[in-house]
Amino acid sequence: MLIFYFLLLVINAPSSGRYLYFRHAPIYDDSKAIHSSRCIYSALSALIGAPGSMVVTWTTFNKTESKVEYGLLGGRLFEMSAKGDATLFVDSGEERRKMFIHRVTLTGLKPAANYVYHCGSDEGWSDVFLFTALNDSSSFSPRFALYGDLGNENPQSLARLQKETQLGMYDAILHIGDFAYDMDEDNARIGDEFMRQIQSIAAYVPYMTCPGNHESAYNFSNYRNRFSMPGQTESLWYSWNLGSAHIISLSTEVYFYLEFGQELLFKQYEWLRNDLEEANRPENRAVRPWIITMGHRPMYCSDDDQDDCTKFDSYVCNQSPGLEDLFYRYGVDVELWAHEHTYERLWPVYGDKVYNGSRERPYVNPKAPVHIITGSAGCRERTDKFNPNPKEWSAFRSTDYGYSRMQVVNATHLYLEQVSDDQYGKVIDSIWVVKEKHGFSAWL
Repeated sequence: MLIFYFLLLVINAPSSGRYLYFRHAPIYDDSKAIHSSRCIYSALSALIGAPGSMVVTWTTFNKTESKVEYGLLGGRLFEMSAKGDATLFVDSGEERRKMFIHRVTLTGLKPAANYVYHCGSDEGWSDVFLFTALNDSSSFSPRFALYGDLGNENPQSLARLQKETQLGMYDAILHIGDFAYDMDEDNARIGDEFMRQIQSIAAYVPYMTCPGNHESAYNFSNYRNRFSMPGQTESLWYSWNLGSAHIISLSTEVYFYLEFGQELLFKQYEWLRNDLEEANRPENRAVRPWIITMGHRPMYCSDDDQDDCTKFDSYVCNQSPGLEDLFYRYGVDVELWAHEHTYERLWPVYGDKVYNGSRERPYVNPKAPVHIITGSAGCRERTDKFNPNPKEWSAFRSTDYGYSRMQVVNATHLYLEQVSDDQYGKVIDSIWVVKEKHGFSAWL
């Protein structure tokens, strides 16, 4: 028997709809599947620098062939196939559980075309899934769901996200750190179950990630092995392009877990500087004018929990080498964060000061980056409380469970909104960010 989970384009999703409506999902018992060849979850991720490509990731409990069969929707089923490789992952818990992480790259995909696929081998196949190949045009207007801090227990927003993904509302998912709570627990069985839970999202659209503090066990080993982000950094930091946006994913955790190597902090900073330098070349910024970052721990927040972001002199913001000056210097437009189990929208802010475009239209030609904190998707730690006296840069706050949506409409307009799951999907906040100019000169 094969037990599959799939990730498409950095997507991780559950293999069966039977998990869709559990608030506290059942734990999978693998005691009778030690020699199972079936995929336990599957997910998709984007392959950067290779238009028309998608990476499918899945896991089995024993070594099998890594194969994806696929075809155009409405055409001959599974008329194409691709093979990849499997990597042995040994969890560092007491049981030293073994699993094989399979990765297969699909190439030559037609932009915006719909494909059906399954993955596995002749020893067992996954369910059949569908995805839409990413549109590689810079005039494409991609739609995202964004959130962090989604757990295996109390995943309140999950059912709504699953349904909206399968309705075709999103082109990609941005999961901004903290998965499962925690993937290493119960000898990584919690990680297995979480990947199955999100399979009904991640097997259909690219599931793009960054690490959070809840992934830190055993030097982030479950995160580094289970996800397949672009680049050669074990998914810790990377960048990719979609529509008119250049999207950068980073690890804020290099500022906090120095025991895993202080050199990672400086290595990431150097990579960020080089990536931003390249993105700001006139020929590149003309094509992808929006620069959007995603990292787990915010630079600013007004939660009442004494986290790093509640302090003006936060590590992420100002600890040498801090990120705020770097992002400001290279004209980062929007910064997406999580970690705080709340939603908070900030006025354009730099150096702890507000730089609105104008009093009447603060997000039209703002003079500093726009920060969004979206960490209330739902987990066992529940939601956080706010400081009753926030600083002037705090524009809107909510403790409702929920998630954010974003659409990069064109070179000048970007739309953001917050969905409350507590209020049955009601949009409780929204803004348009309008920029006639991008880059450092936009601040002047």
